[in-house]
Amino acid sequence: MKNIFRFLKPYRVGVIIVFVLVALRAVLDLLLPTLLNDMISKGLGISSTSVEPSIRMIWFIASIMIAVILISIIVTIVSGYLESKIAAGFALDLRKAVYQKIEQFSMREMDHFTTSSLITRTTNDIQQLQSYLNMLLRMIILQPILAIGAIAFSIAQQPTLSLVLTASVIALLIMLGIIFALTIPKFQIMQKLVDRLNLVTRENLSGLRVVRAYNTQEYQAQRIDEAALESKKLNIFVNRITGLMWPIMNLIMGATGIILAYLAAKYFIKFDGSPSFEPGELFALIQYAMRTIMSFMFLTMIFIMIPRARVSAIRIMEVLDMDVEIEDPIDPVPLLEKMKGEITFENVTFIYPNANAPVLSNISFTVKAGKTTAIIGSTGSGKSTLINLIPRFYEITEGSIAIDGIDIKTIAQNDLYSLLGYVPQKGILFSGTIRENILFSDSEDQSDENMIKAAEIAQAKNFIESLDDKYDYHIAQGGANVSGGQRQRFSIARAIAKNPLIYLFDDSFSALDYETDRNLRRMLNRHVTATKIIVAQRINTIRNADQIIVLDHGKMVGIGTHDELMNTCGVYQEIAKSQLSKEELA
Repeated sequence: MKNIFRFLKPYRVGVIIVFVLVALRAVLDLLLPTLLNDMISKGLGISSTSVEPSIRMIWFIASIMIAVILISIIVTIVSGYLESKIAAGFALDLRKAVYQKIEQFSMREMDHFTTSSLITRTTNDIQQLQSYLNMLLRMIILQPILAIGAIAFSIAQQPTLSLVLTASVIALLIMLGIIFALTIPKFQIMQKLVDRLNLVTRENLSGLRVVRAYNTQEYQAQRIDEAALESKKLNIFVNRITGLMWPIMNLIMGATGIILAYLAAKYFIKFDGSPSFEPGELFALIQYAMRTIMSFMFLTMIFIMIPRARVSAIRIMEVLDMDVEIEDPIDPVPLLEKMKGEITFENVTFIYPNANAPVLSNISFTVKAGKTTAIIGSTGSGKSTLINLIPRFYEITEGSIAIDGIDIKTIAQNDLYSLLGYVPQKGILFSGTIRENILFSDSEDQSDENMIKAAEIAQAKNFIESLDDKYDYHIAQGGANVSGGQRQRFSIARAIAKNPLIYLFDDSFSALDYETDRNLRRMLNRHVTATKIIVAQRINTIRNADQIIVLDHGKMVGIGTHDELMNTCGVYQEIAKSQLSKEELA
């Protein structure tokens, strides 16, 4: 828990100011019962033997009370503003730190946490901490001072009667101990249930079309109901236990006032028959008793939030303390002044975390600069895994990958990414305009002319210019208002607009019809002279590549041109026979 509060360091001056203001507010609040005592005893003149009011004294004491209340209000407003500002800044810094950490994660760390859990941690958990900190700044100084000060004032006025207040506090602490023992173990379970509910909901919503197509709405609804029902039961249990706290506290508070008044009237009598203290003192004593119990009530709110905040802090620190598998080298090797784009794989082996067998085994080949290399193979042969090793989305287990003779592990990640234009298997678009999606890169060459050329090469220009807003047409979140083929073409245009040294196409033509596929490849060959690595399922997409690599069960079983592989590679021949006509095979 204490590790999370290191994010408060930039606000330590503000925290000190808040504590001083809150302490001042507590002192002002403690003065009011004493002033009330003076109002009754000196202003109204009510004593054990007579009533002698003084208008002048009433106005004087009332003026002091009003001044104390006004100062207290001003202090409360200023401290409340600072508390909110500090808590919001703390949450903002924490979110930035968590997001920056997540950006450094490789796919191994992403798989470890899961996307739904990371969303919960960056939203719900940080919100819990922000709320806790806001209350902590307001209550952690105020309520202890009020409680201790009220007890001290009451003992100073009547030590014997103050024993009633001590007994009330002890009863209160016993009750809080029982409540904490019952509820604290449940809070961690509650946060895990939030993760589970987010996971099930996210799966159901993202796969809504599949759910409807297979008519499994009832089954998916049952899954959500089960996760929600378990969370509901646990929340009801915790809320029922904590809900008992307030009635019991009110009962203790009321009983304390009644007992104080009863004992004062019945037993605290002098031998001459007069009370041992004035009526104003009794009112003040009851007020201090109420303040003491109320302070414990508010402190209880803090203590109830501690377990939840602690669980949230642990979950956030798990992200921040996670060892990142892929990091920049201490002394990165600078890129050459003129990079060519030749890629070399040497005995590359890769095993997924917690997997028993390698996905890729002893892969060795060279991609010549400016040439097109294609990768083909059956489903699960490791094609996408192989291409994802180049941008270091995963770290290779054995072997090395080099660009122009420089091991990619020795290159700073930003330098490495600057060389690559990556088009994923699933076209991913961001909410915004078509212009913003195509000119998404931080490359210097991001002009409208470059954008239009990229759209033309990617076979997206005609579609874009048929729209009313053309390149300012708004893309919905995830590209929901365009087709799958259009999303892929926009993704390809985004990579082309970056004008990288190396293109990585991870089965990026699968959603295109044959004519669009053919035209796009022709435009790529004509206008893009950079190194290209294409993962594909269709032989027609890659048959004219300078080099084709055939994978089978994670091993490289063939390399060469289309004609060479048709003569030498049985796996490639089987793929060709399943896709090409007899005339094409001939």
